Amino acid sequence: MSVIPRFKRFRAVLLGGAAAVGVLMASTATDPRPRQPPPAPAPLFPAPVAISLAPSIVQAAAGYEDYMARASLVSAAFQSGADVSAALRLGASDDPRALLRGEIAYAAIVALGDPAYVASVRVYARDDASRRRMASLLESDPRYVLSLRGSGGAAGLAVAALMEQGRKLKSEGASVTQAAYTIQHQSWSAQQVPDREARLAAAKAGADLAASAPPDVIANLSRAASGFNQAPLNAPPASGPFPPVIVHALAVAALAVLGEAGPEDVSEVEPLLTERAAAECENLAKLDLYQCLAVSKPYYEDVFCLGSHALADTGQCVMIDAGAPVPPATETAQTIDAAAAAAKATPAHHTSRGHRR
Repeated sequence: MSVIPRFKRFRAVLLGGAAAVGVLMASTATDPRPRQPPPAPAPLFPAPVAISLAPSIVQAAAGYEDYMARASLVSAAFQSGADVSAALRLGASDDPRALLRGEIAYAAIVALGDPAYVASVRVYARDDASRRRMASLLESDPRYVLSLRGSGGAAGLAVAALMEQGRKLKSEGASVTQAAYTIQHQSWSAQQVPDREARLAAAKAGADLAASAPPDVIANLSRAASGFNQAPLNAPPASGPFPPVIVHALAVAALAVLGEAGPEDVSEVEPLLTERAAAECENLAKLDLYQCLAVSKPYYEDVFCLGSHALADTGQCVMIDAGAPVPPATETAQTIDAAAAAAKATPAHHTSRGHRR
């Protein structure tokens, strides 16, 4: 066989193959069906659930933060009875139960700013069964947070935040209390407070702190509760045992990381937003305020009630919640007696029961 016939057969095969490729390309170009990507491989680790904290809990935290900030700025430079009345309306506006609820919610949001704590909780969010099991344990006994890695760091942030707020409020309360003695030399301060019963009733009614929280405060805490804290706090880790309020706050934060503190979970989270001893301290401070206002007549005595009980006592309670030692029951009375002796005056006729936890 000659070379020419073999070359002709090879050329025919090449031309046939090219024609087939051309037909295939033409059909592909005109095929309207979209090409489907290959299926993605299954993830080695499931994506963590989103941090979820119910808006009502965030709003409670915002109400607490706003009250503590505004009350700490009450000026002791009173110039008139109207100044005293306005300051008293602000300082006495907190409802003890709402204040404590917001305090624990606020501390929980602060704790969410610790990445190590959030990471340790997320280990239990790998599947629905593990997540629900841990949530059930925390809801039944918040002390389970003590076994989580990073709890000391998160507790340190919450302790530092509450301690700073409580210290500021107590310090301002001391300044206002001292003003009760210094303003006695001004004639307006000795005038009788008008409609004393209405003033006492308003103090007892309290205010819905959550409802009055400013939108910008709510927005900032909402971002922080979602894990986007633009101004992370720095504080040394806390060493156990943690105060009960801090334990409750860490448990609420853990439930948020597990995705078990959303709007549909509020009824399960609600018991963690109170604490017996802390509630008792706040209630005693409020009762002392009521007793003081019930016997107070001139404006300078209202100033004493405001500084000593509405501000200083409340600040002391927050500091105790953060781990400060409980002062002796006689400490407040001794301080008042010393100040009264120095000023040679007794601004308000009442007995202070101090703080018992």
